[in-house]
Parts: sequence; C-alpha cells; structure tokens
Amino acid sequence: MTVIRRRWMQEMAVREVALLDGQLLGHAINSASFFASSNLILIAAAAGVLFGGDTTLKSIEGLAVLAPATQTLFELKLGLVLFALARGLLDFIWAIRQMNYCLAAIGATPMWASPSTLAEYAEATGGILNPALSAFNAGVRGYYFALAGAAWLLGPYAFIAATLGALALLLWRQRRSRASAAVRKVRQILERQPVVHGPHMRHAERDPPVDTL
Repeated sequence: MTVIRRRWMQEMAVREVALLDGQLLGHAINSASFFASSNLILIAAAAGVLFGGDTTLKSIEGLAVLAPATQTLFELKLGLVLFALARGLLDFIWAIRQMNYCLAAIGATPMWASPSTLAEYAEATGGILNPALSAFNAGVRGYYFALAGAAWLLGPYAFIAATLGALALLLWRQRRSRASAAVRKVRQILERQPVVHGPHMRHAERDPPVDTL
C-alpha cells in the first residue's frame, strides 16, 4: 500500500483538478473520525467499570461467564483492555491530524511547477499520507487486541487463544487474503506504468508566469 499511496500522490500532482483526491482523503478522515468516536465510547464504558467503585466491580464480577479473580487481577484485566483502546484512540487522532496536513498539501499543489518539481512535491506529500494511513491501520488493529484483552476476563486459556487468533487473523488478512493478493497485483501494474502528464501540463514546459505587479 505504501507504493500505491505514493503513486496516488504522483497522479494527484499532475491531475488538472484535484477535487477527486480531496474527496477520497475526506472519506478517509470521516472513517478515522468514526472509529475515534467509537473508541471514545468504549473507553468511557471500560473506565466507568474500572473506576466506578466497589459496587460496579462486584456487579460485573458476579457474571457467571467471567473467570474467578481477585479485585486486583480483575482491574488489571480491565486496564489492559483500556490501554489497548486508548492506544488505538491516539492512533486515530494522529491519523486525522496527519490527513489534514495532507489535505492542505494537496490544496497547495503548485500546478505551474515543472515536472521535476511536481515529482518532488508528490514524494513529499506521499511522505505525509503514508504515515497518516499507517496510523489509521494501527488504530484499527487496536480493536483486535482490545478484544483479545477482553477475552482474559473469561480466563487465561481464552486470553491465549484470542491473542493467537488475533495475530493469525491479522497476518492472514495482510498476507494471504484475496484483498492482499489484489493489492500486490495493483502495485505490480502501477510499477510498470509511468505517470502520464495530461494536456494541461504543457505549460510546465515553459517558464511559469511572472507576476508583473
């Protein structure tokens, strides 16, 4: 995906109108905002149980599906879930901030620049976009580990199984799924195709306009 995102910015830099790029990035920002809001709700729920006092803890501990545990161990289990969710929230917030940086960079693309300058600008913009979407992906992965941490409430074996299951699922989706195979195919196609400058780029062969004011 790093190569595909970098190519996206290369195509953006030579596109006559960058409206599509802004819309695509705006959709990514909305998705990150949705996940961040969901994370905040889950954090509030977990924190409410963890810091709700003895009455709240005892009512939760009384559930038959939960493994018996001391209060300290129970708080540690909830703390692990809370930590995974909080880390995911920070990743989403950082992703949103970087995507806003990238959105500003897209809007500031120097359309009258030379092809070499535009290529350099696209590389710099890709250097903003890639970490932003990587942070978004890290936030999504936080849900997997939060669920694995929540499985600890059911017992140590459930915790081990859920952790291994989360790792296996992430690895499969990253390496063995149909989507990952399609992404690799897209990358191979893009690497064979050069960035094509449209007719509107003819002005780049001439000197940029000079401000006479």
